[in-house]
Amino acid sequence: MSDFLAMGGYAFFVWTSYGIFLTTLVLGLVLPALRRRALIKELRQAYRRAEARRKPPRNQGAEQ
Repeated sequence: MSDFLAMGGYAFFVWTSYGIFLTTLVLGLVLPALRRRALIKELRQAYRRAEARRKPPRNQGAEQ
């Protein structure tokens, strides 16, 4: 088992490449999901602002 993990003296390079690959794979899955969540939040806020601008203020007609 230790021979397998040592990779014939190239263990540092082999395991480093596996680590970089797995990190890239995880980031490739996680970052788009986080960006999607942030984008949905931004769009909801923009929609609420647009709706607030369209509606007339409340109780303004009652004062006249």
